[in-house]
Amino acid sequence: MALKKINTVLAAICALFVLYLGLTFVLAPEASTEGVGLPTWSGGNDDGFLIMKGTRELAMGLVVGILLLTGQRRALGWVLLMEAVAPFGDMINVLAHDGSPAAAFGIHGLTSAFIAATGLLTLRETRKAATSPAAPTPQPA
Repeated sequence: MALKKINTVLAAICALFVLYLGLTFVLAPEASTEGVGLPTWSGGNDDGFLIMKGTRELAMGLVVGILLLTGQRRALGWVLLMEAVAPFGDMINVLAHDGSPAAAFGIHGLTSAFIAATGLLTLRETRKAATSPAAPTPQPA
């Protein structure tokens, strides 16, 4: 299977997963906190912070999806690398707040590594296209 096809599948998985996470935080904020590695959410009227997180996740998923659909492969690679920072930050946050190390590394760390690897593979794919010599333009007779 060609690298471009593999990268397309991996990037689509990233986009769909981030969109799913965003929707769960927006539609069911308190339920979405279970299993992320942090202590139990206090509840109450504080779920606005979770909805804000969900909105940002949705925006990140839409950016990846739009770049994928429009064929902006190089930008897609850079955006994926940038977006790998979010789950990395989540991992640090879970560890800093006495959360589960297994969830921090197993969920957030692996997610960050997956997104970063997808970004690097996409940049590798586009580097080959960027460094290949352009076809000579025909000269008028």
